[in-house]
Amino acid sequence: MDSCKDNVESRQCEKALSVLSPFEVKNKLIELAREEARKTTAIFLNAGRGNPNWVTAEPRHAFFLMGKWAMAESARVWDVPDTGITGMPATAGAGERLKAFLKENASEPGAKLIYDTFDYLVDKKGMAPDFVAQEWASSMMGDTYPTPDRILKCTQTLVRDYLAQEMGNNAPCNEDYDLFATEGGTAGMCYAFNSIKANRLMKKGDKIALMVPAFTPYLEIPRLEDFDLEVVNISANAVERDGYHDWQYPDEEVNKLRDPAVKLLCVTNPSNPPSYTLSRHTLDLLIDIVKHDNPNLMIVTDDVYGTFVDDFRSLMYELPYNTLCVYSFSKYFGCTGWRLAVMALNKINVFDKLISELPADERADLQKRYESLTLNVPALKFVDRLVADSRLVALNHTAGLSTPQQMQMSLFAAYSLVENGAEYKKKMQALIKSRLDALWSTTGFTLLPDNLRAGYYSEIDMMVWAKKIYSDDFARWLNSNYEPLDFVIKLANNTAIVLLNGDGFDGPKWSVRASLANLRKDDYLKIGTAIKNLLAQYYDEYKKSLE
Repeated sequence: MDSCKDNVESRQCEKALSVLSPFEVKNKLIELAREEARKTTAIFLNAGRGNPNWVTAEPRHAFFLMGKWAMAESARVWDVPDTGITGMPATAGAGERLKAFLKENASEPGAKLIYDTFDYLVDKKGMAPDFVAQEWASSMMGDTYPTPDRILKCTQTLVRDYLAQEMGNNAPCNEDYDLFATEGGTAGMCYAFNSIKANRLMKKGDKIALMVPAFTPYLEIPRLEDFDLEVVNISANAVERDGYHDWQYPDEEVNKLRDPAVKLLCVTNPSNPPSYTLSRHTLDLLIDIVKHDNPNLMIVTDDVYGTFVDDFRSLMYELPYNTLCVYSFSKYFGCTGWRLAVMALNKINVFDKLISELPADERADLQKRYESLTLNVPALKFVDRLVADSRLVALNHTAGLSTPQQMQMSLFAAYSLVENGAEYKKKMQALIKSRLDALWSTTGFTLLPDNLRAGYYSEIDMMVWAKKIYSDDFARWLNSNYEPLDFVIKLANNTAIVLLNGDGFDGPKWSVRASLANLRKDDYLKIGTAIKNLLAQYYDEYKKSLE
């Protein structure tokens, strides 16, 4: 943009950039940081995006080994010489053939996970061996449309139990939840907003609530022309403890939800960017609000970071009647490129209830929308409307996440259920914590212990530390003389380090967000030092202004 041509650190440029999403600002910061690294000995470090730098190996080994078996199953049915054409895997005897294959390949990485998962579905869940084996072979081959279209049966069984274990803190495994496999959590969120609107549960001008700071798209979607909603912020920004943000929500903020005009609550739990889970007190307060004041409140919760907190408990288990959960496998298993997520909704839920209570004219509109799918549109569940709406209804017959993706999702879920899931979780949490500790150890700041902290990101409010390390007067000077965006621009422009601006997430204006997922521990020592040095540089300038 023209205002940034000559000096990106000018206030004019920074004001212009501040209207952009932090993910768009990130592109400019990366450009600046790469140029700085090119010109100097600085190392380019991008802690701006939460893409993890690990991959979970065993479920992937299992996936590729399954591919070898599926190819053999395909060739067994039909193998046309010299054409490369094979058939579609058959069901009869598939279970015994899979066990024989695994016995022959017992020393191969992933074989034990496949065998244990097969045993889990057959012996513990009572599924027919041939059915399981054939669904897996067909899934690997990708030879048919996903059937059922919402989610494959074996996948649903494994993922449902995984959610109970990881999102429900070992809640009883049952069939109370319907699942819909989606192309990542972002697709799930888009489907949720679109179907809630399409089914007349949310109209232009309606009130919805967002728990902030929040993942930027959740701030932007409600304001799009397609939705044009009135947004009520439930803010954690003001909560401090001895000068620290604890990123929890004051009762007076949460109590805004007692207004029945607030139809929908969107929450990321644990939060992004602060990366803290809701306290037990807040969960109990939400339960009280729904019970006594706003029983029809629809809740959409994004719980992608839940596995990074001990004893995590999703709202889908605290308020099952009201809550639609979107869970992505991307961060925990290092598989953002796979685009694997699931939407979970209790079979008895407020979404279906509200649809049944719509005025006659609106129910007639929905009859027309979905009448090509069923002779009994009023009985069509909201979760199945989500599936249909994901393909504009007319293409519902080709809906669903691809079957190879569902196979990999199944193996990720199974890894936590039947292999060393508890040990893997400890390692993931320890990895993130070591990076978080490294970052803060060189900032000159002190991070207080908090068992509600996930630590996948760290949001640092520079105004808090300007006051605590230096003085209130310095903090006022800094705010008067610089735009908040100046901090991340200077980091990129002068040290080749990329962080995101926290105010873009509706966080404190002078906060910055660092991802702890995508760099090595030693890199975070360097980032913490750069943060400390930059704040000191501002202070030196402040002192000179007093001379």
